[in-house]
Amino acid sequence: MPTKKRVRVLIADDQTLFREGIKDLLDNEKMVEVVGEAADGQEAVRQARKLKPDVILMDIKLPQIDGIAATRQIRRECPNTNVLILSSYEDEAHVMESIQAGANGYLSKMLPASELVNALKAFANDGVMIPQQVMGKLIAGLRQMASGEGQSSPVSLTKTEIRVLVFLGSGLSNKEIAAKMDCSVKTIKNHLNAIFQKLEVSNRTEAVVKGIEMGLISPQET
Repeated sequence: MPTKKRVRVLIADDQTLFREGIKDLLDNEKMVEVVGEAADGQEAVRQARKLKPDVILMDIKLPQIDGIAATRQIRRECPNTNVLILSSYEDEAHVMESIQAGANGYLSKMLPASELVNALKAFANDGVMIPQQVMGKLIAGLRQMASGEGQSSPVSLTKTEIRVLVFLGSGLSNKEIAAKMDCSVKTIKNHLNAIFQKLEVSNRTEAVVKGIEMGLISPQET
């Protein structure tokens, strides 16, 4: 389903050529508007405060303050701005640290241009973008944190909500989950709203992380 309004994007990367390349790519997209650029973490925070973009494409390795620290500050001060990490690092530690800082998604800089655009559009619609291979690293990190032992949870999710949560952990979009469960996208969104409220989270990635931490779903299910 196409987005109803243009997605306002801020690009934060210390490499001028990379920023310009991403800007040129996105400028050709009708539903995307690049509203600003930042060459370091402090500038990214300042621009986020000033411009209130919908999405920030954030590199991890930035001068002044790194992308993870900038993400943490932006998510605290501008909760309606989503941060999509776009990095050359794909190890468990960086993925875990980024998600814990509040990033809504994590993509590799090695993606082909067309896949990056499609990922950004999907992110704008679904509010999360963690490819399956990256989600696997996130889950592996959670396994280590849990030390093989899930916490007992006082939160009660219905069987349907748990099934939706498992599909979230598999990296499926709302449309794909709806097809799996033979229902409408609107119904899936209603289930997600209920899950977010019960788990006291604000996005899909946080829901999966908290679901595993609380023992509601198993890392092996995702």
